[in-house]
Amino acid sequence: MNDVVIRQIGPGDYHPIISVVDAWWGGRPMADMLPRLFFVHFQSTSFTAVVDGQIVAFLIGFVSQTYPDQAYVHFLGVHPARRGEGLGRLLYGRFFARATSLGCRTVHGVTSPVNRNSIEFHRRMGFSFLESDVKVDGVPVAVDYDGEGEDRVIFRKNLDPPDMER
Repeated sequence: MNDVVIRQIGPGDYHPIISVVDAWWGGRPMADMLPRLFFVHFQSTSFTAVVDGQIVAFLIGFVSQTYPDQAYVHFLGVHPARRGEGLGRLLYGRFFARATSLGCRTVHGVTSPVNRNSIEFHRRMGFSFLESDVKVDGVPVAVDYDGEGEDRVIFRKNLDPPDMER
């Protein structure tokens, strides 16, 4: 991974990312979840992994304005050919460090119950899941969390010094 450069995201990253994100998700429509505002207003807490001038992974995150001790990861994407190389872990590590430096004590996020890879990745990263009366394949699911039929798995991770070493 010596060839990977991690840098903050910028407005110029919008088109390169938006043009590939649906393909990275196997054709699932994801581009609508990434409006340009994330690339403009959350630069200090969002990152890209670049190899030979090409974005191979990105993380969009921010600090909650309502709960300033909480950070939130909105989106993590890794090029399908680069999955399993540790890019997601590397980006999360950068985000954890930034969030901690900004006074955050926890990181929150959600994923779709159908995204088994995301669920397993977050388990490996030490996230815990918000309990629910509804479980899908043993995973707690918040029914209609993002609207009717938009169920989500909600997760949280404490940011304390041992987490930073992982």
